[in-house]
Amino acid sequence: MEVQLVSPEQVLYTGDAPFLGALAAWPVRLVLANGEQVQFAVHGGFVEVSHNHVIILSDVAELHTQIDVERARAAKARAEEALRVNPDDADAVAALQRAEARLCVAGETN
Repeated sequence: MEVQLVSPEQVLYTGDAPFLGALAAWPVRLVLANGEQVQFAVHGGFVEVSHNHVIILSDVAELHTQIDVERARAAKARAEEALRVNPDDADAVAALQRAEARLCVAGETN
């Protein structure tokens, strides 16, 4: 795959390379060959794209059917409360991101 790294000042790199990126807590939606969609909550890791092949190496991943919605809502509420007390609480920020990813994948918008 051709990769370009461009800044406002210059093109820093152009050439063939695999793509490797870090993942945060985020929903992942796969569209299968038959058009069916499968959703996962991914909580950190890496993605590599190379030679028409994608590998997602996740620290933790959950299929949408494995998510306990009530538990995710409770985790979200705890994280939001912790952030009200201390807006700089990195653990609470991460917990909120995980809970929101789970709820999104489970089809919960609030």
